[in-house]
Amino acid sequence: MSTLGAITQLLEIVCALLAAPAFLGWVNQCRAWLQNKRAPSVLQPYYGLRKLFHKDVVLAENASSLFRLAPYIVFGTMVAAAAIIPSMGTGLPLSMAADGIALVGLLATARVFLSLAAMDVGTAFGTLGARREMMVGFLAEPALLMVLFVAAMISKTTSLPLIAEGLTTRALGLYPSLAFTAVAFTMVLLAENARIPVDNPATHLELTMIHEAMLLEYSGRHLAMMEWAAALKLFNYACIGFALFIPWGTSTEASGPQGLLLAVPVLFAKLAVAGGGLALIETLSAKLRVFRAPEFLATAFLLAVLGLLVHLLLGD
Repeated sequence: MSTLGAITQLLEIVCALLAAPAFLGWVNQCRAWLQNKRAPSVLQPYYGLRKLFHKDVVLAENASSLFRLAPYIVFGTMVAAAAIIPSMGTGLPLSMAADGIALVGLLATARVFLSLAAMDVGTAFGTLGARREMMVGFLAEPALLMVLFVAAMISKTTSLPLIAEGLTTRALGLYPSLAFTAVAFTMVLLAENARIPVDNPATHLELTMIHEAMLLEYSGRHLAMMEWAAALKLFNYACIGFALFIPWGTSTEASGPQGLLLAVPVLFAKLAVAGGGLALIETLSAKLRVFRAPEFLATAFLLAVLGLLVHLLLGD
């Protein structure tokens, strides 16, 4: 394990933990600007986390140990996912574990524990949100896997760092297979992170909530960790998109410390553009009915399959 690789690994984890709430705040700020509203501060998620960490935890009488452990498990899986995504560099000590299929498994693990904890107390809204979350995951995971398979077939590997390196060395051009899968991945990102048009993160109408309905029984530090994990999930999905579609600017072992110093501002520039684009999509879209979400995700899967077929036919 090289010293530069260890530094890159540590820097990626610290950056993910610190920058994820800011990225969420940037998306919310851009969304407010586009809607001609008074924009909240980018630091607003940090204020919310600090307030929650200082509050006492209130637990239901029938809450089991699973309900208490779920926030730590969900948060831990998101940190582990951030550690294997090549957001800044590819020469990571955890490169052996940085497999795309393993990453999908980590995200699925967080979803399962979040849904089980929501059903643990036995409230109607928690169970409703958990069932909707599992429905979204059941449809989104195949589309995400198909997107990763297309990138893996192009790079001849399922390792995310190697995929990023392989796509970086390819000549600039228009690749139809990556274009189709990029649209599919964007749709999966919106669904998996409870964004419009699948879910509205700002709503408090119980009959339309998915993610928020599962957190109604949490409070204090448990709720803070769940909110922090949700911000990390959005950050991780953005970094997955960068690794698959715009990996330029990521440092490699050959680039040395200079490449790592350049990768940090490049990552923040990508996050700024991605946050503005995500806010624009949410502003131009309308909230779908819950029963239309399967059609939305089925379209994402078909686009990913189309990207795979285009790659097989054209060999791009």
